[in-house]
Amino acid sequence: MKLLLIILGLGLSCNTQAQQPSDLQQARDIVASFSKALKSTLKPALKQLGPVAAINVCTEAAPRLAMQFSATTDWQVSRTSLKNRNPQNAPDQWEQQTLQLFEQQKAQGKDITQLEHWQLVTQQGTKVLRYMKAIPTAAKPCLACHGSNINPKIQAQLTASYPLDKATGYQVGDIRGAFSLKKQL
Repeated sequence: MKLLLIILGLGLSCNTQAQQPSDLQQARDIVASFSKALKSTLKPALKQLGPVAAINVCTEAAPRLAMQFSATTDWQVSRTSLKNRNPQNAPDQWEQQTLQLFEQQKAQGKDITQLEHWQLVTQQGTKVLRYMKAIPTAAKPCLACHGSNINPKIQAQLTASYPLDKATGYQVGDIRGAFSLKKQL
């Protein structure tokens, strides 16, 4: 496993500006737009409805936004995590290895907001560009639902909405997960 992470790390270090596919900036732009759309949906819900009711907004909005970005671009857009809230967002092998690479880079002191990884892979005979961007954990509003000291009412709603929830126990500065994009070339 360590050898695989080292190989992935070497691959990341080889991702130089000259080697970047032209679609890479498009992936970055989609992540920025998706993140902004998600925040602009969640923040008003938190303010107007409170965190308990906002859980339902997040439950519906995040997958809907991912589908909208997937439908309007050439990319399949999703989020994933080593500690996923929704089992449908569990990482595949490439995503899991990339998330572990992000954790290693964080441990080396790298800025979480700058962690990204891309790779050209072949899946079922088709070339695919894969891209991931780390999602950092911020104090507000993240820890209300993803922290260690979750309000019992919020926890009850999380348990009802996500019975297999693993996305708690985070602290400010942790990698909560990543945006994950892939595009057939």
